[in-house]
Amino acid sequence: MKNTFFLLLFILLFTSCNQKKFVKFSGFAQGTTYSISYYDSEGKNYQSEVDSILKGFDRSVSIYDSTSLISRVNKSDKPIKIDKYFSEIFNKAYIVSEQTNGAFDVTVGPLVNAFGFGFKNKVKINKTLIDSLKKLVNYKNVKIENEYIIKNNPAICIDFNAIAQGYSVDVISKFLESMEIENYLIEIGGEVFAKGTKDKGKQWNVGIEKPDENSKQRELKATVFLKDKALATSGNYRKFYVENGIKYSHTIDPYTGYPVKHSLLSVSVIAGNCTDADAYATAFMVMGLDKSLIFLKEHKELEAYFIYSDIKGNMRTYETEGLKEFLTENE
Repeated sequence: MKNTFFLLLFILLFTSCNQKKFVKFSGFAQGTTYSISYYDSEGKNYQSEVDSILKGFDRSVSIYDSTSLISRVNKSDKPIKIDKYFSEIFNKAYIVSEQTNGAFDVTVGPLVNAFGFGFKNKVKINKTLIDSLKKLVNYKNVKIENEYIIKNNPAICIDFNAIAQGYSVDVISKFLESMEIENYLIEIGGEVFAKGTKDKGKQWNVGIEKPDENSKQRELKATVFLKDKALATSGNYRKFYVENGIKYSHTIDPYTGYPVKHSLLSVSVIAGNCTDADAYATAFMVMGLDKSLIFLKEHKELEAYFIYSDIKGNMRTYETEGLKEFLTENE
């Protein structure tokens, strides 16, 4: 009887010590919203620390902050010393650019601005202008030497928007893990990383938006179970404008200098980290469905879910083989 009592007491104490408290908070960063959920033994709220990290991140790589490091780099005709955020994003972007043969290119900034999707007002577009701006677009014309960023041409404009949000998710992930938090879900501007599980071993469930530019309400096209994986989505159905009957989307093709024109509406990429997921989602939107599928055959570390239009204008989907058991499509 005595042994039974001590065994029961041990179980109760063990359960009490290991029971995690659920914490959730949200806020604003990088011109968008964020939401973070996690389980912590003390139930501590780290929002002030997260906000501080994200503000520091914006001061480094936000093109919408005129005083940020990247803004100073873009305005300068001399090499500028960079920080860890800038260096790590640049180096990762360079790798993705190499692997995608330039479909992903952070020097596409001058073209993004010209079409009105950057930090400057849209200008009148013509072939002469696009041809001149294309000369500034080549990731190989920028390099890092001794912690300084060097541009071959002072007019080169760097834009980290297609990778920075995913990287910021990874930055917050490292912070949470430094606080010994093992089960969490981070979402910043729609880019997500899920670690571990929810309470009682339930998996984190993340939605993929239906690409409908005419709908005022956001509907889900599919949901994905994520564990120790990141998901990022890129699409052309929210950021676009129509001028003289022509639709201009925010994804610029570095090859042509113009917004992409193909049947791909959106692509969601699942990767081991959110930096990769974010960058490759953008690259695939430039490459289009067929080229992206060829690329994925050689890069099994990535999974992807494509939403596209067929020749009749009907919405279709395609998911890579490894994603099928974790994905549920909505009608």
